[in-house]
Amino acid sequence: MTSDPSAALQALRTPDGQRLLGAVSAADAAADPLAAATRLRRDPHARAAAGDDGADDVAAAALTQIRLRDRARAKFGDEAEAMYFTTDGLEQATRLTVARHRAGRFASALAPGSLVADVCCGIGADTLSMARAGLAVEGVDSDPHTVAVANANIDAWGVGQRATARVADAEALDAGAYDAVFCDPARRGQRGRVFDPDAYSPPWSTVLGLARGARAACVKAAPGIPHERVPEGAHAEWVSVNGEVKEAALWFGALGGSGRRATLLREGSAEPATLTSAAEEDSAPVAAPGRYLYEPDGAVVRAHLVAAAAREVDGALLDPHIAYITADRLVATPFCRAYEVTDVLPFSAKRLRAVLRERRVGTVTIKKRGSAVDVDKLRRDLKPSGPNSAVVVLTRIDDRPVCLLCKDAASAR
Repeated sequence: MTSDPSAALQALRTPDGQRLLGAVSAADAAADPLAAATRLRRDPHARAAAGDDGADDVAAAALTQIRLRDRARAKFGDEAEAMYFTTDGLEQATRLTVARHRAGRFASALAPGSLVADVCCGIGADTLSMARAGLAVEGVDSDPHTVAVANANIDAWGVGQRATARVADAEALDAGAYDAVFCDPARRGQRGRVFDPDAYSPPWSTVLGLARGARAACVKAAPGIPHERVPEGAHAEWVSVNGEVKEAALWFGALGGSGRRATLLREGSAEPATLTSAAEEDSAPVAAPGRYLYEPDGAVVRAHLVAAAAREVDGALLDPHIAYITADRLVATPFCRAYEVTDVLPFSAKRLRAVLRERRVGTVTIKKRGSAVDVDKLRRDLKPSGPNSAVVVLTRIDDRPVCLLCKDAASAR
């Protein structure tokens, strides 16, 4: 057996390969990688799965999978224990919470059993979730080993009756042959993350061509995609999980709509929180700091729906160009985190240090928007000490740097 990742993967899927994957725990692999690798190489299941010539390769592949499965728990939870990954594939794979949400949108708009192409399917996260949602899915990727991994995951999830993956180039795909198309272009290159859509793989023009050639489509993009790059007629959705923005999704055709959307997902929660707005509702009043400060979720900010979030709490903006909301009432909302304001001060590191010392504040959380202050340097300069805690918000109002001292208003979450 030669050093072939797909051959090693196939060996791991045999009964002996499965036993090999269970021979070393993720904790042992992390604590002493050399000892774990030696143990796997000497395990008789490595030779039984791949033969004498391939035992070292399948042992190395097993160790890689054990490590990747452990990392993948953050995205896939317990499902990761039976799945297969590549390093790049795991990095770019859709988090299971987001994939389930997207699959639900597809399933609610399409008839059961509708055929969906998952273009640039990677290790198959979206393929798997759409298949579980009752759709027929064909995963497509240009890399043969990635396709082998996707098919291994299709078998691991038991959705082989509704899903498959094959090798093909996105440019050659006939989008009109499917009821819907989903495309997740690669956004990482040799130098790391790619932010210019034209540098995606396949490039943005190809991706949009697929979307426009389908009766219904969704395209995944980086959350920082400029609004001017969102095509006319596409419904743009920004998605966060547990307060962290994960992606933007552009919906076309029968899956589309008007305006913009911010979708907030919570691990363990079945229902998303969704905020939408039309263009004519983009403005909000501006007011001086009130009793409460609301910090909108990142998806709300990315979607330019801060004004809509302000209406949710009957609030106003502190500054028309900064995503902080103020109000005199505490209103429960999933779209913002609320803080009770105790002090509003012109920004001065010296004065802030004196106030924190007076109030015996030893734990300081510093947040900023619209401020040029170096947070790390400020933290060192403050030298907090004491049993109490405070939230320091640095921002500006009418171009004046200000500091708001706050405490968490947890009941508003």
